[in-house]
Amino acid sequence: MGEALARPLFPVLPAGRRDPRPGLSGADPAELEAWLGKHAQPAYRARQIADHLWSGTAHDADELRTLPQALRRALDDDFRIDTLVDTEVRAADAGLTEKALHRLDDGRLIESVLMRYPARGWRRGRATVCISSQAGCAVGCPFCATGELGFMRDLDTAEIVDQVRFWQRRLSAEERHVTNVVFMGMGEPLLNTDAVIDAANALSDPKRFGLGARHITISTSGVLPGMERLIELRPQYTLAVSLHAARSELRDVLVPLNRRYPVTEIVDAAGRFSAQTGRRITYEYVMIDGINDTHADALALARLLRGQLAHVNLIPMNPVAHTPWRPSTTERIDEFAGILRNGGIGTTVRRNRGIEIGAACGQLAADRAGAPAPDAVARRRDLLVSRSAEALMASASR
Repeated sequence: MGEALARPLFPVLPAGRRDPRPGLSGADPAELEAWLGKHAQPAYRARQIADHLWSGTAHDADELRTLPQALRRALDDDFRIDTLVDTEVRAADAGLTEKALHRLDDGRLIESVLMRYPARGWRRGRATVCISSQAGCAVGCPFCATGELGFMRDLDTAEIVDQVRFWQRRLSAEERHVTNVVFMGMGEPLLNTDAVIDAANALSDPKRFGLGARHITISTSGVLPGMERLIELRPQYTLAVSLHAARSELRDVLVPLNRRYPVTEIVDAAGRFSAQTGRRITYEYVMIDGINDTHADALALARLLRGQLAHVNLIPMNPVAHTPWRPSTTERIDEFAGILRNGGIGTTVRRNRGIEIGAACGQLAADRAGAPAPDAVARRRDLLVSRSAEALMASASR
């Protein structure tokens, strides 16, 4: 059942040839200093390079203007200053939300989103960037456009970091800075754990991008080995778990990874991460009308999270063209939230942004992939209807 639901709708096209040069933003300070040493350059050149690189302003070697021209050429020979080959940007919400579709060196497409939050009262303005960790996704959640694309490849550290640098370059023109980064774009971050941790470390390093660790959120749909790795490292990043169902039979349908890593084990691991770090866990819960938004679902979620240092974000499902489902009504979401709050679970109802520009994960890339075969769409819809009905009946009979 899980394999059929996770099968992508779109054919995975062959990739183009990759540029053999690594991305400069993926090199840690020690690697960069060693490279400079090989080129008989003084150590202070590392600081000059970092000033250009981490302000977001440098897109190519010619923009590293404080460096001698010969050093710029050497850097260009050995590194890519920017791993994002081309980018298309769409704006929504009166310019507060912008979504970028980035093309990588092999032609793969990934997405990132900038969400501006103006200052209100005592709260400072924020600029949150949502970034991708993979091209496509192997998890195959059926309410997610990225899941329809299937998995293409992991991103390397520089390709992840350069999405943040792209938005910082735009914000610099407004004399603003990225304030928060969330690994909630395309892909499952903890199926690309090494690169994601390296990217988060680069973003939080005071000598590099300099964002506070507590302003970085790593999301997962429940990859237990990756969660165990974070528990061992005990970083101060926020951990967000994409839950979407508390009842295991239903989560098998909504998050096929649940068949390998059951929801109770995921919540237990999240609790251990919280105990090790003192950090509150964020649980993401997409609200789907008549599927996971019932009174029984709310009670099951409250029971599952009881006693945890946890907060739940309820998110109306973004429209996805090839599912039979719709977002929950405002009234149903408010009722669901009330049950959680009465159970002592902190809960926020999140407003979707950028719907008119396809700001949900994978939507722009899916548009570029063209239309899948109608018979494949019909089979998928029928399968989702039957599997979700079976899951609801199984849960009700317990």
